Amino acid sequence: MTRLILTADSSSAGCAVTAGLADLAIAIESRLVWGPPRSDAELAAFWAARTMQGPDSHWLDSVPPQRRQKFGIKDLGLLEACERCETVELWMETEPNAQLVLIWLLDYLGPRAKTLRIILRHVDASLGEAEPARLAKSKFMGVAITDDHLEIASLAWQAFRAPTPHAWFDLLGRDLSILPHLRRCVLEMLEELPGRATRLGASELRMLELISAGYVHPFDVFPHYRQRFQHRVFGYWEAGALLEGLGLAPMPAVSGLAEWPFTLEMHNERERLERYKESRLSLTPLGNAILAGAEDFSRHNPIDRWWGGTRLTNDRLWRWDPVLLVP
Repeated sequence: MTRLILTADSSSAGCAVTAGLADLAIAIESRLVWGPPRSDAELAAFWAARTMQGPDSHWLDSVPPQRRQKFGIKDLGLLEACERCETVELWMETEPNAQLVLIWLLDYLGPRAKTLRIILRHVDASLGEAEPARLAKSKFMGVAITDDHLEIASLAWQAFRAPTPHAWFDLLGRDLSILPHLRRCVLEMLEELPGRATRLGASELRMLELISAGYVHPFDVFPHYRQRFQHRVFGYWEAGALLEGLGLAPMPAVSGLAEWPFTLEMHNERERLERYKESRLSLTPLGNAILAGAEDFSRHNPIDRWWGGTRLTNDRLWRWDPVLLVP
């Protein structure tokens, strides 16, 4: 029978199979840290058997059809597929998006996770960057799913989808240790709310800091430079959108962006992509004033974006500092 691993990243899934840890590893690559929340119906359809779901709307979308056929799961729902597997393990990494996928998955499975004997691995390394031989020897502790896991996961998932960040903030007063990386996820997501002084999230502010420090090309201020960037919530495409928001606003904080929008179409046109890469960024007077603590971005620009289930606008701009959450 099939040994199945569920991850939140395709590179991690590939490495897990290459290392011999599983016969089949499936990446749940939904980006929950970005964009409007999915409806309850869309969330349920994601895990159900495939019928009329669109692209990127089904849990098997990352698996080529021939592999689905090989392992006898074709267009099955998650529960039906798990029932056909000898073992099912959750290998979710420490980044916030992976932790959000974990609590979503556990909330969906509920008590069925126990009857299916699903194992949670406490992964504390980047699987996608590991050498297969070394990964094969790694010993990540595995635990059976219990009621405590399910309670905290469901509480956190409902908090993330709530129309205000209050319930998410309140998680800091709970014992979250049953899911070892969840507390850090809670804090990192709170840091991406608008700051009380700047009205920018931590990743946006870090971009301004890096540009001020002399990093002038767009990709120099993207989060793939992990030690330099210092924040882990957003990925490549989201970083491009953040930089556009700073550079194309009515009163921008950044100047010099030579090409946009940051889309797949732009990436498919070599000349446009090269112009983007060679952009020479600098801070505008507003950007410098924001870094100096003398201005905030929302005084001069419209805000309209989603943070979990919370819609952030100028009239309803939830703000965060290291100790407080305020409307």
